[in-house]
Amino acid sequence: MFKRLLSSEILDAARAFYALAVVGPRQSGKTTLLKSLFPHYRYVNLEEPDTLARIQLDPRGFFDNATERWIIDEAQEYPELFSYLLGIIDTHKIKGQFILSGSKNFVLLEKISQSLAGRIAILELLPLTYSELTTEGTYTNAPVWDLLYQGSYPGPYHDGAKTELWYKSYLTTYLHRDVRQLLQVKDLSQFHLFLKLCAGRNAQVLNHSELGSICGVSHSTIKSWINILELSYIIFIVPPYYKNFNKRIVKSAKLYFYDPGLVCHLLGIESGTHLALHADRGAIFEGYIISEIVKHFCAKAKKAPLYFWGSQNGFEVDLLIERGASLQAVEIKSSATFNTDFLVQLKKWQQLTETSISSQKYLIYSGAESFTASEISVVSYRDIETYLKF
Repeated sequence: MFKRLLSSEILDAARAFYALAVVGPRQSGKTTLLKSLFPHYRYVNLEEPDTLARIQLDPRGFFDNATERWIIDEAQEYPELFSYLLGIIDTHKIKGQFILSGSKNFVLLEKISQSLAGRIAILELLPLTYSELTTEGTYTNAPVWDLLYQGSYPGPYHDGAKTELWYKSYLTTYLHRDVRQLLQVKDLSQFHLFLKLCAGRNAQVLNHSELGSICGVSHSTIKSWINILELSYIIFIVPPYYKNFNKRIVKSAKLYFYDPGLVCHLLGIESGTHLALHADRGAIFEGYIISEIVKHFCAKAKKAPLYFWGSQNGFEVDLLIERGASLQAVEIKSSATFNTDFLVQLKKWQQLTETSISSQKYLIYSGAESFTASEISVVSYRDIETYLKF
């Protein structure tokens, strides 16, 4: 059992709200975590046909017991349930009586907003951070490229399944159960091509028209597919920073995957050794670092205030983190060996913004040591949590 950073937020929310929903991608560990945090709760899974049939027969009678507390998994499978839960909550007013989770988070969140607004807290459980993964000790000294290839989902570590087989199964489940149901895509091979194209554009500026042209679908279809990938916690979007510092800026957003292992699988990368030599290793490492930052914000129940800076003359800063009136500027390099040339973009950023905004500067790289160079924090990928202070 990995120690999850979100645990304290979940326990606090269960003490403060009548209900709690934990959302996130498939296989991120939601059920395992909730069962461990609330061992005395009754657990039901609405994807089990017999359980669902019993609840549909008499939902009020099934749940309306003031002495019982519940974990309801895949709650979105019975949308009418939410109205019954509202009545039970308003009658008994027991804090933490219902803990909900689901893999189709977009459906779950829609029903929550319609029925349980003001009575329920919503938290996101994403795949493992580096610090969570290393709580088991086994993986502390694993080569970074092996970690990225293995990915951030708990499943491959717990199940002992081969990484390639696990991701193949995961992707098949996602396509057949979620995509086909929600988008009613008749040709799943077309959507699979789209996923592979997105993996090849990980950490790049998103171009809907280009993707639509290659896939043979419309611009609006690509936007719809991107939206489903976001709502499914497969990808996230980082917008450009909106302040113009007297430069013409890039206005399109960047696309990132939450999990580097999925990117590796989609690109046909076969091992950590293969990844270390792959042409996309820099983009995959950049995506991994930015997803780590997103996961740490989510673990504190905070929205990640992330941007990137890019001017049309080619000057770019990989990541800007907005902290009140100041910014944290982050450059990301996949090299394990520090080079002073890595600091050039951050020094340009300092010159550009020195009179207009306060900022801290970080270079994150794949080396093992963290130190300071030219008043810039050079941070190992292992020490992100310590230096960026989420």
